[in-house]
Parts: sequence; C-alpha cells; structure tokens
Amino acid sequence: MNDQPNKQPEQASSSSDSSDVSLESLLPIDEHVEEVSENGQKVRRRGIFLLPNLFTTGALFSGFYAIIAAINLDFPSAGLAIFVGQLLDGMDGRIARLTNSQSRFGEEYDSLSDMVTFGVAPALIVFMYCLSSLGKLGWSVAFIYVACAALRLARFNAQADTADKRFFTGLASPPAAMLLVATVWVSTEWGMIGQELALGGKLFFAGLTAVIGMLMVVNVPYHSFKGLDDKGRVPFVAMILATMLIVVIAMDPASVLFALAATYALSGPVLFAWQKFRGPKPPNG
Repeated sequence: MNDQPNKQPEQASSSSDSSDVSLESLLPIDEHVEEVSENGQKVRRRGIFLLPNLFTTGALFSGFYAIIAAINLDFPSAGLAIFVGQLLDGMDGRIARLTNSQSRFGEEYDSLSDMVTFGVAPALIVFMYCLSSLGKLGWSVAFIYVACAALRLARFNAQADTADKRFFTGLASPPAAMLLVATVWVSTEWGMIGQELALGGKLFFAGLTAVIGMLMVVNVPYHSFKGLDDKGRVPFVAMILATMLIVVIAMDPASVLFALAATYALSGPVLFAWQKFRGPKPPNG
C-alpha cells in the first residue's frame, strides 16, 4: 500500500515529459541545444543569446543591403552599408564578452555573416561597378576575392584556439572589404562611372581586387587590437580624439574610410618587410 503513492509523482512526471515531447514535435523549428561550459563543467542548454546575435544579424543585413544597392548601381549606399556592417561586426563579439554570452552558435553565425558581408558583397560591388565589362576576367577576379575571404575565415576558425590573439594572420576580411568598397566609393564621388572607365582603369580595379584577396591569405601578421581593455579607464584625451575621428569621417566618409583601410592594409606588409630587413633580435645578455 505504501508503494502506490510514491508512483504517482513519477507517473505525473512521465506524463509531463511526454506532453513536452509531443509539444516540441509540433514546433515547425527545432529548438537549438548547445553544450556550454558552466562552473568548469559541460552542460547542455537550450536557446541562443539574443543580444550579440542581433548585432550579427544587423551586420548580415548590411551586407545583403549592400548587394541590393550595388545591383541598383547605388555604390555610395553600398559602401556605407559595408561600413555599418563593419561596426556591427566589431560590436557583437565585444558585447558577447562583456555580457558573458559567448557561444559556439554565435561564432559560427558570425563567420557566416562575415562571409556574406565581407566576402560576397564586396566582390559583387566591384563587379557591378566595372569588372562586369571585362567578361571572364572580371568574374574570375571577383571569385578570387570571394575564395580568399572564405579561406581566410576558415583558417581563422581553425586556428582560433591556438593563434596569438594580438595578431591576425593575413588581412582580416572586414578591413579588406572596406578597402575595396571604399575605393569604388571614392571613385564614384569623384565622378568616375565604372562602366565608362578606360581599359587601364578597369584592369586597375581587377588587380586591386586580386591583391586585396591575396592579402587575406598571406602569412603576414596584422595587429588585431584585441588587447584593448573594454572595461578599463582611458585618458580623457582619448574621448576627444574619438569624437574628432567621428566628425572627420562624417565630413568625408568615402575618403577617410579609404585612407584608414589603406593604411591598415599596408601596415602588415610594411612591418613584415621591416622586421625581415632588420633581422632577428640579438639574444639578451
């Protein structure tokens, strides 16, 4: 007689679990279940973190909008969209670290978003600007850029756990995309119509596209600036300089973004060549 009451809660729990399973089977989309680390132990949790993935979605939308703008031959809007995507892409990871909401899902989603926004979109923008008139050479060069961006992202993901966080190996895809798109943007601001460029101008863009693509996969270190402390205090003058930079970008976004992207793209090869020229450091003592 004493065993019967003890079985009732188990039966109730079993019926509750079966009802949950039946409800889940009616959902049109399976719930995401992920293994995460909590207190030094691996546990399985359902759902995804909303805030950082919203920033990633915003970056993805920026890349999609840039493609639509390029199809409509609105290259300034396409360049601005890539810039906004770069800002959002830089914020999602920092937001995830600040809120302790990193996840494997977020990393994979961010990589796919980068492929669209900083891989496919820039190649289509420069292709619609002038490379389409070069025939097979034009789309081949655009594909080289896309392939290099994919290889760059795959290598970064594969080396994420072992690479030095202070440096990137090869030019990161966001500044690479900004350099390529800003060049198109500046040319448009100067009144250069891509399809009306001379053959030499079109070949210049073809060469630039291929070179920027190769910079993403070469074994040249670039500073990642991930050593900056998001939570720490900074001198008051740093806020003034940041404000001035925003004002300068707002005054002439195409030229300023081109200058910043070009400076960063050149910094890696220049520092690499300087280190090779200087030779290895002598041992201490």
